[in-house]
Amino acid sequence: MPTKKAIRQIIADIPQHWVGDGFPVRSLFSYSGGNRFDPFLLLDYAGPHRFEPAEAPRGVGEHPHRGFETVTIVYQGELEHRDSSGSRGSIGSGDVQWMTAASGVVHEEFHSERFARDGGTLEMVQLWVNLPARDKMSAPRYQSLLSAEIPSVAVADGAATVRVIAGDFQGAAGPAQTFTPINVWDMQLAEAADAEVELPEGHTALVIVQSGAVRLNDQAVQAVELVELERAGTSVRMTAEAPARVLVLTGEPIGEPVVGQGPFVMNTREEISRAIDDFRQGRMGRLD
Repeated sequence: MPTKKAIRQIIADIPQHWVGDGFPVRSLFSYSGGNRFDPFLLLDYAGPHRFEPAEAPRGVGEHPHRGFETVTIVYQGELEHRDSSGSRGSIGSGDVQWMTAASGVVHEEFHSERFARDGGTLEMVQLWVNLPARDKMSAPRYQSLLSAEIPSVAVADGAATVRVIAGDFQGAAGPAQTFTPINVWDMQLAEAADAEVELPEGHTALVIVQSGAVRLNDQAVQAVELVELERAGTSVRMTAEAPARVLVLTGEPIGEPVVGQGPFVMNTREEISRAIDDFRQGRMGRLD
């Protein structure tokens, strides 16, 4: 018999700020507040925001990363990416970009030329996933996960669907390759949908309500709010009070020290100093 994961805290009333000139985000959590959400380091929710047509794409220019992965989920709009490993990609509604920075990449992210030209609404999530020490200096990797490749599972008698981006949900395996056990589930619930969702025992477990309103274990949660669940337990009850989109994250804690500075997240201060020097000396590459 599943035992419910109790609610540990609800994070709400998060102010919005801009990343570059293309991403109005609310940072629901960050590693700067400690390693509480191990193995997850940061989550930014951008939009929904209407952009007027522009002559040049908006976004974030050349910058480095080392020691972790970035996961970008697009709900509305279109983004283009390129990095110093030679990877390039364009992702639109329903697509996911999973970039393993690991030993280090330099990259940029902009609205696509088409989106910039036509304008439109942008809505997306960017999640940072930590890597264990043994993998932090592995080779960079880029996974472009298109919407058609992401399996969807109906639950709550068809009143809710779960897109399985990473991990496993009721036997459906997500296409993302991960270094540690992680689940990333994108859920949509119709009004009055009622679902008992099984979660792994011992995992860090987070539920982000992006839109609508739900009750989690009879606790009301609104958009845009994040719920941290206790690691003990194996399920959570979701009841939609209005049509809702919910992102569910679970991950096996890595349990290692986290030392970070801006775009670098390692295990020691010495490794951070080395990352800064490697970037300055061009050892993470450059964009042409």
